[in-house]
Amino acid sequence: MRPYRLLVSALAIAVFVVSAASQDKAAGDRSFSIGERKLSFTAPEGWTKKQPANRIIEVEYAVSPVKGDETPGRFTAMGAGGSVEQNVTRWVGQFAGDAVKPKLDKLTVSGCEVQVVDLTGTYKDSPGGPFAGGKETLRDNYRMLGAIIATKDAGNYFVKLYGPKATIGENEAKFQELVKSLKVK
Repeated sequence: MRPYRLLVSALAIAVFVVSAASQDKAAGDRSFSIGERKLSFTAPEGWTKKQPANRIIEVEYAVSPVKGDETPGRFTAMGAGGSVEQNVTRWVGQFAGDAVKPKLDKLTVSGCEVQVVDLTGTYKDSPGGPFAGGKETLRDNYRMLGAIIATKDAGNYFVKLYGPKATIGENEAKFQELVKSLKVK
């Protein structure tokens, strides 16, 4: 009878270990780093990693559109030149009209000051990015959530999620979790 109990105990432990390893592997598959691996994050489940659209972007994900939206959301992560204020001003400039007012919030994550920016309006979409020039497509009812991360030793970085307002609203909590997952090496 004793060998049977040992076998059942061993099987229970094995199931627990495999389950824990699977959970760690799933989180590991969603982990990504930027800034020469100095900053790491965990992407939400359901976001699809993509090849970045240009060399400036270090990491890119597509976010599936919610019912009623045709266009997916886009998440990007990269280094940020300029001050926090300059980047906020640049992001505001990516929306049409003078009435765009950003909602701002500051937090501290992993010892870094993080400026969170929330913008809504008509987005001036430029397929090659804001610095590539070219034709812009105006996209009504868009929203952008951005976080500018000021590190002590590694410079400034930002993560940004933008797309149709409903899709971004549905993913707002996931974006916040991603920002709070920040680890600095």
